[in-house]
Amino acid sequence: MNDFLETMKHLKHSVASPIICPVCGSMRVRQKGSLSGWLLPAVYSCEDCGYLGSLVLEADSDEKLEKIEPKKQ
Repeated sequence: MNDFLETMKHLKHSVASPIICPVCGSMRVRQKGSLSGWLLPAVYSCEDCGYLGSLVLEADSDEKLEKIEPKKQ
């Protein structure tokens, strides 16, 4: 039981992983709507490119983050 309580304390105080836009690589991604991710599936919106969808990239919190540049064709 003590292991469970320790795990819950760690989860409660852990820092959320940075969320990254899958289109432009921006970290200016916000969860859309008050019920999103709780009652309804999470929907994210990118403030830079306007992406709207439920697919986002999640980086480890200890990784060095740099903006991902889109590939040029």
